[in-house]
Parts: sequence; structure tokens; C-alpha cells
Amino acid sequence: MSQEKLTVAVLFGGASTEHDVSRLSVSSVLRELDRAKYEILPVGITRSGEWLLYSGDVSLIADGRWEQPELTTPCLLSPVPAHHGLMVQTPDGWQPRRVDVVFPVLHGMNGEDGTVQGLLELAQLPYVGCGVTGSANCMDKDIAKRLFAEAGIPVAGGFTVYRGEEPSSAELTAKVEAELGWPVFVKPVNLGSSVGVSRACNGEELEAAMAQALRFDRKVLVEEAIRGAEVECAVMGNHHNAVASDVLGEIVPVREMYDYEGKYLDGSTQLYIPARIPGDQTELIRKTAVAAYRALDCRGLSRVDFFALPDGTIRLNEINTLPGFTSISMFPKLFMASGYTYPRLLDRLIELALEPR
Repeated sequence: MSQEKLTVAVLFGGASTEHDVSRLSVSSVLRELDRAKYEILPVGITRSGEWLLYSGDVSLIADGRWEQPELTTPCLLSPVPAHHGLMVQTPDGWQPRRVDVVFPVLHGMNGEDGTVQGLLELAQLPYVGCGVTGSANCMDKDIAKRLFAEAGIPVAGGFTVYRGEEPSSAELTAKVEAELGWPVFVKPVNLGSSVGVSRACNGEELEAAMAQALRFDRKVLVEEAIRGAEVECAVMGNHHNAVASDVLGEIVPVREMYDYEGKYLDGSTQLYIPARIPGDQTELIRKTAVAAYRALDCRGLSRVDFFALPDGTIRLNEINTLPGFTSISMFPKLFMASGYTYPRLLDRLIELALEPR
């Protein structure tokens, strides 16, 4: 007797600055999900926030051609538990479409920050990835750093500036020179994929970097530059069974910083798997990654990013709760290097989503 298929709603796009990255990620996920096991419902969210059930080919998603009226049907995710999934618009009105589990392949605000997760909790639907608390904790880099420090996990030095409370350019420059030194990185607190991030080497560049970051967020993090290898660890599991990838990945940007173009567009970044660091430092990062994951109440999956310093110490940079799933993304690459196939990795994430929360 054949096993009944699970219905998986896969969310992509989103009203986020990382909309395009989500389309790249979901193209890989949709190609690798096992259609013998799952009935797959791709649900695209437009930049304006419209939810559309997509019936076309995966090849049309990455470049945005999926948004065609003949290939899409308006839908919404109902917060009413009795509906247990989507409401889909039909000629006879809105009809329920049952969903067993949701896979949100969404990056950044309005997808990775706890907002969609809250909607899924109201609907009482199982979903892949971190819950509301873990998502919100990790999305806000300022709050995350405070929690890491409380847990005894080393992080880079820095301070936060709020929109409307910015010091003068001279005051800000003096604060950097007194507390951090040059260069510094200036980051919108609630964005990912290096959107709005700049490197500043003097007061003039700092002023421009602040203006750029404040375009995207009300809070900006000014952080010391750490001179060390950029190393990433993939973690998968829920609180009781979280495990780190056996191997780590190292990123070597050709540019001065690992920016959006280097991550997704121009192929200029070099990746090394395994990372070129000593074995004891590798184990320290693996152990610390799981500790950080648990400290911020993560579940399902995350990518935990570190700096590995030449003296053998480490600094945690950030946790990404819905890391990229593109063909060049580190999270799937690290678990595939640890023995998983891509389809089995997706199976495991769905299994974890179905565990009691």
C-alpha cells in the first residue's frame, strides 16, 4: 500500500528587499523536492504582498516571469485553524485547500523575521524553520548580539544608532575612533544578504554609510572589522536534537566585503569546503554554533556565521534563520558535504517541522 503524499505549500518571493534571492532559492527547492512523496503547492508572494498559487514551470520563477495571470490564482493563508491551509479563489468563491506543512523559502523582512511564522502559528500549521521568537531574535542584529553576549558567546564590538537620534558626523567619528578603530562596517539591523551594508574607513565614508543604512532601517549597527577567516556552519534540528554540519565553509570575497553582488550575481566569491582552519578551531565553531542556536531559540535550520581569528579564537557574526538555498548557497552545500543528498536534506527539514513544537 503506497503512502499518502504530504501536501507542502512552498512560499517564495515576499514583500522584502530580498525578494529576488528568494526566487533563486525556491527554484532549487522546487526542483529537488521529491514529487513521489509530496504534493507541492508553490505560493508566490509579490513585492506588493499579493499571494498567488502558481501552476507554471519552475524555470519561470528565478527571473520573475512567474507573475502571469494565466499561471496564477489568487490565494491567501487562512489564520482559521479549521481551514488548515490556503483559501483559493475560484469562480464559485473562495475554497479551502488543505495543507499538511508549509515550507517558507522567504528571506529578510516579512518572511524571516517572525511575521509569517506568527501567521502560521495562528493557523496551527506545521512549518519548516524557526518559530516566532527565534526568527525575531536572529533578525534583529542588535538584540541577537545582546543575547549572544549574555550566553557568553564572543562577538565583534559595536554600537547601535537609532534613526532620529543620530550623533553629528564629528561625534560619530570620534566614537568610532575611541571605541572601535577603522575600518568599521555599518549595517541595517533588520536586513540580510548584505543589503544596505557598507564599509567605512574614515569619517566621510562613515557619514555616507549611515545615510545608506538608515534608508533601510530605523536601527543601524556600527561594528568593528574583524580580521579573520569568514567561516560558516550549518545547524539543523530542534532544541533537543540540533546538530552542526560535519564540515564548515569558508568565504573569500574578491571585493572588500561579502556584498550582495558577490553573494548572488557575479560569481566573484571563492568558497572553500572544508574551511581552511585548524581542526580544534573547527570543533570550537561547531560547538559554539549549536550553543548559539539553542540560546536564541532556533529550530529547524539556520546558518551560523563566524570569524576565525589567526590566534585560534572566534567571533560569532550572525545567525541566518532562513539561509539561501540557491545552487551556490552554503547551507545545503555543507550538509551535502556531510553526507546528505539535497532531496534527503529537504525531507529532514520537513520531518523536523512535523515534530511537536
